[in-house]
Formats: sequence, structure tokens, C-alpha cells
Amino acid sequence: MRIPSSVYLWIKTVHVIAVFAWWAGLIYIFRLFVYHRKHGASPELARTFGEMEEKLLRIIMLPAASVSAVAGFGMVAAVPAYMRSGWLAIKLASVAGLTAYHILAVITRRRFAQGDYFLSERACRIINEVPTLMLFIIVAMVIVKPW
Repeated sequence: MRIPSSVYLWIKTVHVIAVFAWWAGLIYIFRLFVYHRKHGASPELARTFGEMEEKLLRIIMLPAASVSAVAGFGMVAAVPAYMRSGWLAIKLASVAGLTAYHILAVITRRRFAQGDYFLSERACRIINEVPTLMLFIIVAMVIVKPW
């Protein structure tokens, strides 16, 4: 069954909006961890950063990632030929990497909440650059479609 192109464009619109929201969270969460790690000795600041991290993960990032995935699968279901595209394989591998990054953020949040600052401030700063690097790969695959 072929869906109308206007429906496909709405699915794509929802996908892009959800990706923007998820990406904003992905970029911001480890920045919060940088400051949480830096000021973790202060119980009041640690509590404040913990609350910010929890709300970012639960209220913004998880719903946005979920909607992004559902809409993405909807687009592929609407255009099954995408599954034979090399660019989509690279994009999906990159999205898997971002999903692992998201899971690392959840784990980091839980451990920081327990006072287990297993990542240094510097490590959080370096990890914070991952979504931007993945952005280049994903956007290049979607726009240029090299394969």
C-alpha cells in the first residue's frame, strides 16, 4: 500500500522536529554533567543538577527519541527502497551510536545521583562532543546520499 506523499511529508516533519528536540538534549546533558561533576561536593548544587538532568532525560530526551524512531521507521515503511541504500545503513549505524550515547547519559545520571562521579569533568567535556560529530555524518548521509 502506497501512502500519499503529503502523509509522508508530515511523517518526515514530525521526525525532523523530534530529532531536533532529542539532539538538543543529547548536546546539553553532558554539559550538565560537566557542571554536576565540578560542583558535586555541594549537596544543594548536586541536587539541582540532578533534577535538571532527570527532567531533561525523562521529559524531553526519551519522548523525543521515541517519536524520532517511530517516525523514522514510518518513513522507511513508506519507502521500502530506502532499506537498500548504503547511506541509510550509515545513518542508522550513527543513530545506534547516539542511542548508546543516550544510554550512557542515563547510566551517568544514575551514578552521579548516588554520588558516584565515575567520569571526570574533562571526560564529560570530551564525551559532550560526540553528538556534534554524529550530526555531520547523519546530515551528510541524508542530504548527499553518497551510496
